[in-house]
Amino acid sequence: MKPILEVRDIKKSFQKNNQADIVVLDETSLALYPGEIVALLGTSGSGKSTLLRIIAGLMKPTKGFRYYNQEPVVGAIPKLSMVFQHFALLPWLTVLENVELALDSEDTSLDQKRDRALKAIDMVGLDGFESAYPRELSGGIAQRVGLARALVIDPEIILLDEPSSALDVLTAENLRGDLINLWVSKKTNLKSMLIVTHNIEEAVYMADRILIIGSDPGNIRSELKIDLPHPRENQEAKLDQLVDQVYQTISEVNFSGKRSGTRFRNVRMGYRLPAVAVSNITGLLEFLVSAEGLEHPELSEVSDEMHLGLDEILPVAEALEILRFASINNGQFMLTAVGNQFAKASILDQKKVFARQLLDHIPLAVYVRETLEKTSDHTMHESELLSVLQDTLSEAASRHVLRTFVDWGRYAELFSYSVNSGVLSLEDP
Repeated sequence: MKPILEVRDIKKSFQKNNQADIVVLDETSLALYPGEIVALLGTSGSGKSTLLRIIAGLMKPTKGFRYYNQEPVVGAIPKLSMVFQHFALLPWLTVLENVELALDSEDTSLDQKRDRALKAIDMVGLDGFESAYPRELSGGIAQRVGLARALVIDPEIILLDEPSSALDVLTAENLRGDLINLWVSKKTNLKSMLIVTHNIEEAVYMADRILIIGSDPGNIRSELKIDLPHPRENQEAKLDQLVDQVYQTISEVNFSGKRSGTRFRNVRMGYRLPAVAVSNITGLLEFLVSAEGLEHPELSEVSDEMHLGLDEILPVAEALEILRFASINNGQFMLTAVGNQFAKASILDQKKVFARQLLDHIPLAVYVRETLEKTSDHTMHESELLSVLQDTLSEAASRHVLRTFVDWGRYAELFSYSVNSGVLSLEDP
């Protein structure tokens, strides 16, 4: 079977003045085939939404090619539509007018546009809301308006960018069910759906194929096929097994950046530290120490027991690994001796252990501490630290790393920090 849509060898980089380009995506290829739902699964910052925008024609790749029905294509694809994460409804337009907006570029009469918009609204179960304004709608209904606007052009392909991430659990579950019912009913001309998500359960419930994207730079590292017919509500045991399998694959993708034969990855000066609070690191370590009967608990088990989603558990796991408190191999946590020591220590001793791990394994901590000790007044401004980070990271990413590093360093009492002046010092200001 030939793909209906394909991207090949996509690269996306952002140029920085007099510095190396920041590469978000590199050597990334993806194909969509008729009759399938594909989930693109990855953590925040992996480039999955950037790839989706390139596929949609909303963003130009630095290099690479797009094909629709085996023909090269540039810009928008007429039979492709997109549902955005944050609804993107115009507040001064009614539900009906927001849906009609998608037909503005078509050369049809106002009556025809109105008729098509009403049919799309009916298709997603929003009869009665035609004259309502976005401010009157709940999150779930607003997202359905976005879905109706995507369907009104009668697309062959629909792209969904984390469609349920801004919704509560029950509303998100209802939306997923409605999407599957729409797909199974064949009431539309849809031939393929691509869903970007970081929700493993959502991917397993909806997709026929799951593509797992890694980061730094982003590219597709693994593919899993799911041979389960829709609907899947009564197949909990099989779905649970698949969720565990995806967790293990995600773990292998995200924790594979280590030298052969080593348990831990090396951290460079410009490493993008995970945005994790010390309290989360402490909490996960204490859980691992106290987990009865789980000598090497699996990522999926810990995520389930601690009620943490993929975007919550993976950054904390990464923090544990770069600080050498635990390693993650084959989807399992393996606590180190120092991790065990930290979890069982008093509050003051935990600070000392944390400081030692920072200085031993985070080059940024060594740089800051040595700089503070060398200067006559034992201070440095955060701008100097940001300048070092921006050699390899974007300005936004550098500020995220700064916030995390300041949080870790203050906890470990390596330095003090004044948020008003942006000054780091060995003594309290």
